[in-house]
Amino acid sequence: MPIAGPLERAIMEALWDADRPLLIRELLVPVNAGSPKPSAYTTVQTVADRLVQKGLLTRTLDRNAWRYAPTRSREEHVAGVMAEALAGAPDRGPVLARFVETIDPQDAHRLLIELAQRSAPSGEGRRS
Repeated sequence: MPIAGPLERAIMEALWDADRPLLIRELLVPVNAGSPKPSAYTTVQTVADRLVQKGLLTRTLDRNAWRYAPTRSREEHVAGVMAEALAGAPDRGPVLARFVETIDPQDAHRLLIELAQRSAPSGEGRRS
C-alpha cells in the first residue's frame, strides 16, 4: 500500500531511520524537523494509528504509551509498491520498457546484474 501524504511519509522515514520502535513523543522531533508548521502530538498519533490500520506499522504497549515500528523495511515497502503498480498494468512489457528508460544508467546496470543473478542456474552467479 502506498504512503498517502507528507506526514505519513515523514513518520515512515523517521521509523525506518530509527534503530528501534519509537514513542510518539520520540517521533515528533524527526517528523517536525525542517517543517514550517510542526505537527501536534495528537496529529502524529492519529496518523501513526492510521498507518497501523493500513498494515504499515505495528504498535506495542510500553507502560501507558504505544511504541511504533514499521512492518517492513524501506526496501521491502518500495519493492512492494513497485510490484503492486506493475500488477495493475494489463500489459507489463511497455511499462517495464518505460521504467528502464527513466532510471539512472547505474540503476539500470544494477537491475541487469540482479536479473542475471536471478536467472542464473542454481549456484552460478549467485551472491553469497
